[in-house]
This record gives sequence, C-alpha cells and structure tokens, in this order.
Amino acid sequence: MRKTTTTPLARRLAAAAVALGSCLALAGPAAPAGAAPADPVKTVFFGDSYTANFGIAPVNNQDNEKLLCFQATENYPAVATRRLADKAITLDVQADVSCGGALVEHFWREQELLGGIGTVAAQQDALKDDTQLVVGSVGGNTLGYSSILKQCSAKLRGDEGAALPGRPVDSDVPAGECREFFESGDGKAWLDYQFQRVEGDLEELLLRASYHSPDADRVLVGYPRFVPQDATKCQTAAPGQTELPFVDIPQDALPVLDQVQKRLNDVMKKAAADEGADFVDLYAQTGNNTACDGADRGIGGLLENSQLELGQAIPWYGHPNEKGRDLQAQHVAAKIEEVLNR
Repeated sequence: MRKTTTTPLARRLAAAAVALGSCLALAGPAAPAGAAPADPVKTVFFGDSYTANFGIAPVNNQDNEKLLCFQATENYPAVATRRLADKAITLDVQADVSCGGALVEHFWREQELLGGIGTVAAQQDALKDDTQLVVGSVGGNTLGYSSILKQCSAKLRGDEGAALPGRPVDSDVPAGECREFFESGDGKAWLDYQFQRVEGDLEELLLRASYHSPDADRVLVGYPRFVPQDATKCQTAAPGQTELPFVDIPQDALPVLDQVQKRLNDVMKKAAADEGADFVDLYAQTGNNTACDGADRGIGGLLENSQLELGQAIPWYGHPNEKGRDLQAQHVAAKIEEVLNR
C-alpha cells in the first residue's frame, strides 16, 4: 500500500511561491490591522455532503442531474456568507461546487453522481486566478466513514442503508464485532491505510488550490462531533424519535467511532498546518451538539428522517440538521473574518 504524497519538487515550488508572495507583500503598502476588506472577496466553496448540507431542503439544481449533489440552498456557505455581510464583509461567491459523496480526489477529478446518473466536473475547475478565498470540508468519504458505519450496523447493511454510499469493510465479520475488528488485525490495517490516503490527498488538494489561485487564503473545515464523550447518552432516542441515534451499533463500538473521527480531525488539522492553510476545528466546538444530545443535537440520527424525499423520506445518515448547519456557519464565518482581518 502506498501513501499519496506531494513530490519534493512540488513542495519546493510551493515554498518558493510563498516566499515570493511574502516579498511582494512587504513591497506594498500595509493594510490597517484588523480592517475588514473594503471590496467583495472572491470566494469558492468546495467539499462533500457536509459542505453541501445533505438532508436540508430545498436543494439547488433541481432541473438537472446535479440535483443528486443534494446541495442545500441554505447550506453553511450560504448562511456564513450572510453572517459576514452583517459585519460588512462581502463575499463575492464565484462558485459553490460542494457535492454529496465527494472524495478528496474529486477536487481534481470529475465525480460520478449517485447511481451513475451523470457526472460533475473537478471542483478545482471553479478556481480562478483572481479567487481570494477557498473554503470547504472534505475527507470523510475518502476515509470511508460510511463503510465504517456499515461495518458496525446490520441495519445499515440492509435496505435501510441503501441510499448511504459504501459497503462494510468486511461483510464476513458480524456487525456486533466491529470494535474488535477496527482495533486489531485487518480492520486496524485498513484504517491506518485510509488515514495515510486522506492525509496525502488533502495535502495535494491544498497545493492545487494554491496553484490555481495563487493569492487565495485556504480554509479547510473539519467535521462536527458525531459521538459524545459520554456515549451512554446514545441509549436514549431523541425527542419524537423511536430509533436510537446510532440504531443497532453496539454500545462498546461508539467510542471507537469517536476515536476514528478525532483521528480524522487531527489528520485534517495537520494537513492544513503543513500546507500553510487555516483550519476550522468543529469537532472541538460541537461536543454538546452531537447526535445523542436530544433537543440540542446538531446532527440527525442515522435513520432519523431528514427534510429530503425521493419517493420516500431519506434519513439524515448522521449529517447536520439546521441547528448543526448554523453552528457550522457560525464557526466558519468567524474563521473567515479572522483570516481576512489579518
């Protein structure tokens, strides 16, 4: 197994570009500290279903196959843009190319849509020479988080998980044994490889963003916390629900799911730091709004009905509800404001 990583030449070119940019910045007049940009900031949003905010209706592109990206009209990029406008910071959104199911590699490769019904262009195609800000969340699908969920849930392996992409990592291992599977042997080796792949791909994404938009600030956005520190809360259904937030996933496996998400968060944070990008640590800021926090939950339970219907209701499958979307927007807007005011 091979870790995807950037070449020494690519790193030297990136370092040279950063150094040149620093020299040019020193040569020009300094902006007042803490001053919001006077002109609209040309911005591109990218990412997967957590940027698109799968599960929230209505969705964009209802007259074409891009409907299957499930990009909410009111996703966190749209809400964050309004929050910033209220502070006299105007984003000129050149594009929001977030799409449900996107892998990190779909930043530079076209993505096949759900069911093979059409494709969408590589997300980097939206970047322009004059783009000033690139923001988004991606990485969970490359890791294979839905496959991890299916490894741990017999229900998600069946018809109830049909709309959730991915297969169990090893369908011969019963769902009830998923904790042992991921903590040793083939399951642990699979996870280690997946994390190497995510880290290498995120580094490439951030380098590509700089190549296509040399003057852009890059903001990588993490994922909100899914499992609470006290996983016993997950043995109570949310108000108005009959299914538990994690349905039939064994109680002893919930800390493993949380450890996997924490490790993903750390990998994303490291990739951002290594490539000189900013990071929004949603995991650290949403511990009281997990899928198991009842009326305060910012994440819809796995089989809790979302706002979407395609002949029948589609579950949230662990995506942010409107409360969670607003938390994403709040923290993303705060980070953008910090970046633009530097």
